[in-house]
Amino acid sequence: MRPPVSHRLLHVDALKALAAQLIVLHHLAAYGPVADAVQSLWPALIGFLYDEGRMAVQVFLVVGGFLSARGLLPDGQTLRGEPPALLWRRYLRLMLPFMGAVLLTLVCSLLVARWLPELLPSSVSVPQLAAHALLLHGVTGVESLTVGAWYVAIDLQLFALMLGLLWLAQGRPAAPVLGPLLLLALLLASLFWFNLDAGHDNWGWYFFGAYGLGALVHIIGKHPGLRGRRLPVALALGLLAGAALLLEFRGRIALALLTAVLLAVLQWRADRGAALFGPGWLAQRAAALINHLGTHSYALFLVHFAVLLLVNALFEHLAPEHPFAGLWAMLGAWGLSNLAALLFYRWVELPASRVNWLPPGLRRA
Repeated sequence: MRPPVSHRLLHVDALKALAAQLIVLHHLAAYGPVADAVQSLWPALIGFLYDEGRMAVQVFLVVGGFLSARGLLPDGQTLRGEPPALLWRRYLRLMLPFMGAVLLTLVCSLLVARWLPELLPSSVSVPQLAAHALLLHGVTGVESLTVGAWYVAIDLQLFALMLGLLWLAQGRPAAPVLGPLLLLALLLASLFWFNLDAGHDNWGWYFFGAYGLGALVHIIGKHPGLRGRRLPVALALGLLAGAALLLEFRGRIALALLTAVLLAVLQWRADRGAALFGPGWLAQRAAALINHLGTHSYALFLVHFAVLLLVNALFEHLAPEHPFAGLWAMLGAWGLSNLAALLFYRWVELPASRVNWLPPGLRRA
């Protein structure tokens, strides 16, 4: 069902797993009577998860850029595959499980509407569902049907931006250099311009600073033309990102830069054969757990809001006046979300990943 632990990048799985768990905790602290009950016990904890937990999305952005660049440019310079087919497959990879999660959330919304009307969309229409299926709900301004829906749409935009720039460079004599330079140019435009204006936050270029940092971590580590110059090039990239923070400090960009530095160091060690964990039994169990959590991170991201709705409705119905019951409900929702992610991955995300249908015009790819 899954590749062996040794065939995966454990440090990438670790970053994905950590970010996914923090996003779940952020939403548990942000929505419903369970969050209100726990806040009466530990307001500082709920405040931290609410204010800072959302920053974990920056880790997803950096790791997403790294993995996309790794898939598109295995050697750091040559685009692999036909761009239209690559974009279509990425769309299916995101959309099919996403729409499965949207439908699951709508079913749960019907079940809890009596107790939690404030957590549900004001209406559901066919055009709204179509906008979600096309991953255009953000740019068309329709109301989201589940939390985190914006990120799935942005992920596709970011992938399309990267793919488009690499396709633009493809076939030119200087393509191995031009492609990375175009990515760097959009990264800088994002950090120094787009990301300074929240009015752009429905578009991928607003987030390309973090995404591009992850992509360039891979390119700098693999590009054959950078042998012997990887460290100074990486330092120059870090200084450019630091200059953007001097222009206007943004905690989200600072976290993205720190994540990119950590990812670069861990990838450098992995390329030299250094294991994230030792050979012992306990270390192997830890590696297996990280592999498991990283593999199911997208499923967890998609399915946890449905669990949150059900647990909050049950709490509202049975014990809304008991703060400690709220704590147990929050812990239970966290655990049940991870359990639901197992089932969602097995029955929805994994089968969806095997869909290889291409429109007739793309079949040559």
